Amino acid sequence: MAARGKSINLFLMDGEVNGRIKCTLANWTGIAYKIPRIELDKCKDRDDLKQSGVYFLFGTSDQTGENMVYIGQAGARKNGEGILNRLQEHKRDPDKDYWTEAIVFTTSNNFFGPTEISYLENHFCNLATDAKRYIVKNGNDPSQGHITEEKESELEEFVDYAQIIMGTLGHKVFVPVDATPATISNDPAADKAEPVLYLKTTKAKATGRRTSDGFVVFKGSEVSAKPTRSCPDAIQHLRGQYVDRINVDNVLIEDTLFSSPSSAAGFATYASANGLTMWMTNEGKSLRDIENEEG
Repeated sequence: MAARGKSINLFLMDGEVNGRIKCTLANWTGIAYKIPRIELDKCKDRDDLKQSGVYFLFGTSDQTGENMVYIGQAGARKNGEGILNRLQEHKRDPDKDYWTEAIVFTTSNNFFGPTEISYLENHFCNLATDAKRYIVKNGNDPSQGHITEEKESELEEFVDYAQIIMGTLGHKVFVPVDATPATISNDPAADKAEPVLYLKTTKAKATGRRTSDGFVVFKGSEVSAKPTRSCPDAIQHLRGQYVDRINVDNVLIEDTLFSSPSSAAGFATYASANGLTMWMTNEGKSLRDIENEEG
């Protein structure tokens, strides 16, 4: 059965795309806010941000440029400053100076209690960790707590909607880089439309495929151990950035996403590379041939 469309309402609270955004979804009691760090003080009059909820702090690493996220929960406090107060505390925390924007999930009916937000924090952390797109900055695994199966079903529905909202607001923190070829799809037509591609040289044997984000090289790929003399600085930077994903046998231990087929090929060969000609199907058709046929 084909997936049904969703109607999402985005309200630009400050009248500009770089400002605060309120997000709601038809037939959902949840509310999401996207709040730039520098706009946090403008939220003091938002009563729903004084409730309980779950929040995400997004930023990038100064050292590697990788995406980072901290996931937390905030319970309503006696002063009525639940989520908002927690975000303000993080803004003053020097250990969390990396975050530039927060995304908050709460409800229109102040539904969340301590059990609900603990469950959601735990589940969101697990999803983000498994997706491996962001460095999850939580120091400890949050407790899931104890809930009934009825409550779990209700919260899982909230999680499903929250994942849609999160992607809409620009963060694919819950979306895996890619599945392995064996599990990417149960639909043969889908696999045929986007084939697994292979790169083979004397020093590298890699597999991967195009995605909506770029090109993913699959774990288990063998990559070249040493750079060529003319290896571009950008490729050397990529190898340094992902050095912890290559084991002592020069095998990639995680699916890794690159911005283009050529950067993926360069990473694998440790050299300047043309991904359109080097990535090929098992039958010998190049990625360039595939794209030419697509028009």
